[in-house]
Amino acid sequence: MHNARLKGAILVLSGPSGAGKSSLYKILAQEFPHHYFSISSTTRPMREGEKDGVHYHFLSLEDFITQRDRGEFLEWAQVHGNFYGTSKTQVLNALKDDKLVIFDIDVQGQKNIKNAFPNQTTSVFVTTPNKKTLQMRLESRGSDTQAMIQKRLNNATQEIQNLQSFDYLIINHNLEESAKQLVCIAKLVYLKSSLFCLDSLLEQWES
Repeated sequence: MHNARLKGAILVLSGPSGAGKSSLYKILAQEFPHHYFSISSTTRPMREGEKDGVHYHFLSLEDFITQRDRGEFLEWAQVHGNFYGTSKTQVLNALKDDKLVIFDIDVQGQKNIKNAFPNQTTSVFVTTPNKKTLQMRLESRGSDTQAMIQKRLNNATQEIQNLQSFDYLIINHNLEESAKQLVCIAKLVYLKSSLFCLDSLLEQWES
């Protein structure tokens, strides 16, 4: 009944910066080699150690606005004063190849992806056990100013209030355990009934 199923599936990871999404993705990627990680485009400055086309597609504000107005983004949002967007063509090609498409995007972006692909999207919110733990992780990274850390903490408080719009919650107090939970969720996304066309499935089942 494979032909009765929509091709590809989408797994969205959201949650506060510092919650461990990147570390969890690295483990997930090893378990699912046939996947596509959607690299967002952004207007924010490149941080030390980041590479264009690996961490983000870094664009000028002018280029971002041009691509947005051409309709080249599936979704876009303004976060912390910077623009972020998801390329439409690359995601659609990955779905045609029946890949697991993985997003690491904010709460607003998650809602936009769900609106664009309601049947294929599964969303996971990743967070720390509490705000204090998140603050410690952000400070230990050493990449943000104290003002930016406070801004991220305030944003995290707002994000967690949108928890009910997500399918799953992972409280990342232990990376190994959280990774096991995420892998379990990823294994289930291709079994979602919403991926299957009922008419085609019945036709194949009765033949």
